[in-house]
Formats: sequence, C-alpha cells, structure tokens
Amino acid sequence: MKSIICFGEVLWDVLPAGKKLGGAPLNVSLRAQSFGHNAVMISSIGRDSMGEELRQVMNSHGAGLDHIQVCEHYPTSEVLVELDAQGTATYEIKKPCAWDHITLLERDIEAVKYSDAFIYGSLAARNAVSRETLFALLDVARYKVFDVNLRPPHYTQERIISLMEPADFVKFNAEELYEICEHLGFPEKSLETCIGFMAEQTGTDQICVTRGADGAVLFYQNNYYYNAGYIVKVADTVGAGDSFLGSLISQLLNGSQAQEAINFACAVGSIVASKHGANPGVSVSEIEAIMAKQA
Repeated sequence: MKSIICFGEVLWDVLPAGKKLGGAPLNVSLRAQSFGHNAVMISSIGRDSMGEELRQVMNSHGAGLDHIQVCEHYPTSEVLVELDAQGTATYEIKKPCAWDHITLLERDIEAVKYSDAFIYGSLAARNAVSRETLFALLDVARYKVFDVNLRPPHYTQERIISLMEPADFVKFNAEELYEICEHLGFPEKSLETCIGFMAEQTGTDQICVTRGADGAVLFYQNNYYYNAGYIVKVADTVGAGDSFLGSLISQLLNGSQAQEAINFACAVGSIVASKHGANPGVSVSEIEAIMAKQA
C-alpha cells in the first residue's frame, strides 16, 4: 500500500440526472484508494449544507476527511455539467468557492513530505491562496504528478508552464498537449514529436497523453507504450480521465511494467465512461473481462 496525496478541488458535479461527488483530484484519489492505496485529499469545503453533505458522501466512499478544511467565507463548490449526444461533458465551474482558499497547514506539509506520490492539477491554481499553498507543498513532495486538465478560462499558459516545471510525471490529453506546444513555438501535430519536445522542456521522461476513445500513449523512462482503447457504449465521460490517471499511477507505484500499467488504466477509464458519474464502482472482474475481450 502506497501513500498518495491529491490536492485541489472537491465539489458537486451537477448533471442533468442530479448531483454527484466530483472534482478531478478527488476522482483520482478515490480510484487509487479503490486499488488498496492510502489515498487522501487536501482541499476545502464551505461551512454549509452542501459541504456537510459532501463530507457525508466522501465518508461513505471511505475517503479520509483529515485534510479537508472548512472555509468560513466561501461556499462548497458546484460545477454545472452539460452532456452532448455522445456523452461528452462540458463544465461551468462556479467561483469563488472554498477550494480556491486552501491554506497551508503543518499537517498537510508533513503528509506530503512522506507520501509516495503528490498529485495536483491546474484548476486549483486559479486563485492565489490555493496556488501559494500548492507551490509550498510541491517544495516538499518527493514524487510530483501533474494532471494538466485545462479548463478555460481558469488558466494561463504561463501558469501551466510553472506547474509543469517541478513535475516528475505529466499527464495531458492530446488537445492540451498540442495547445501548450503551439504556445511554446512548436506547432507540430505528431504526438510522439510533441511528447519528445515536452520531455525536453520539462526535464522529465514520464509523460502520458490520453486520446479519448483511441486510448493513450505513455512515454516512460525514454520508451513509448501504447494502448488503442477499449470499445464501450459511453454513458458520460465525466471522470474517466481521472480514473485513468488514478489507475495508472497506482499500477506504476506497485511496480507494474509500463505496458501493463497503461493497458490496465485504459480499461478502467473505459469502464468508467460506460457508467454514469465520475466515481462508479469498478470491479476486478470487469477490468479482467474487458482486457481479455479486446486483447
């Protein structure tokens, strides 16, 4: 069992069918936890009924609450989610909210210092309070995983670059990779060429790029590993990429071979996309079945 700390947003995804627990880093944390790791969130909720309900639902998922702050002046976060005919999600992220104001606490510094992985995204850096806390925690983290997760208009290219620089592992989707490469003056559209360029820019040899239904590419210790995806009927895409990342990092921390890790992560992401909401249950038998069916 590894210790995984995730930093950033916890919130309610308000979907057409109702509200569900969400937030990219929380989704990553819950998926990693489902595979037996000690995965916890550093975040903040409001002192309101939505925050109390969120705590109760997190607790029902077995999520630890020791590092969830309660913000006196800002509400628990809500995100309005719209789904198109293919189940692809778009998001309206309300602001300001509690996770914009995560303060630096000694208990969090100590937890991050001794963790096996510290996972963070770009959205939680949109406000100065949480951003300063994040950079202070990055200073003490041993293994830093950056989920780029661009959500316009909540980022600048300069901020994304500053968040990439300390990372040991960076995860993009293909559109995010191309956008950032173009900003840096590298307008190529070959995935491998862009990954190589980004590896040089960030000084890391651990980069993953997801490609939606077409799977993912993992550049790991100077080798490329591919998975072409698994065919499922999509219910919605909410949280599928987060479950992919939580599964991939879980496998790599467990010592799995890179190809095995990306195959496993793509299978989990596909299963999540076939169900409603960001955190559906995924059984080992489901994972084994989909991997065997499309081996």
